[in-house]
Amino acid sequence: MILRSGLERLTQAGKISPGSVADSASSIAAVAVRHDAPKQRRIAELALKSRLPTIYELRQFVQDGGFMSYATNLAETYRRAADYVVRILNGARPGDLPIEQPTKFELVINMKTAKALGLTIPPSLLARADHVLEGWTPPLPANRAAA
Repeated sequence: MILRSGLERLTQAGKISPGSVADSASSIAAVAVRHDAPKQRRIAELALKSRLPTIYELRQFVQDGGFMSYATNLAETYRRAADYVVRILNGARPGDLPIEQPTKFELVINMKTAKALGLTIPPSLLARADHVLEGWTPPLPANRAAA
C-alpha cells in the first residue's frame, strides 16, 4: 500500500512507526506544505528509520536525506512567475495572459538513502534521473542561492 499524506500528519507523534498513520504502508508519497520546510531532515530521517521509501514533491527533501522526488524545478517556476509580473507591469491585463502549467519535471534520487533502504535502483531509472545524489547535499547559503 502507498500512503499519501501531508507531512504534518505523518510526524504529529514525532515518529513513523507501527501504530502510527503509516502502520500498514509500504511506501509514502509525501505532500509538503510551506511550514514543513524546517522539518525536512527530520521527516527524511523518520522515513528511513521506518524503512519506508518516500517520494517527495520537493527536491530539498532529497537533499536532506529523502529517497526521491519528482517535481517541478521551483527556481524555474519562480522565473516564470516573474515573467508574468513583468508583463503586467508593462501593461498586460492579467485576464488576457494565458494560464501556464509546468512542463518540466525533475527526477532526483538519493543513492545513499536507496542503499540504506536496501533498494536496488534499475539502471534505466538512473539514466532517466535528472540528478542522482550520492548523499546529503548541503543547501547553498541564502546570499549565494540568489546569485
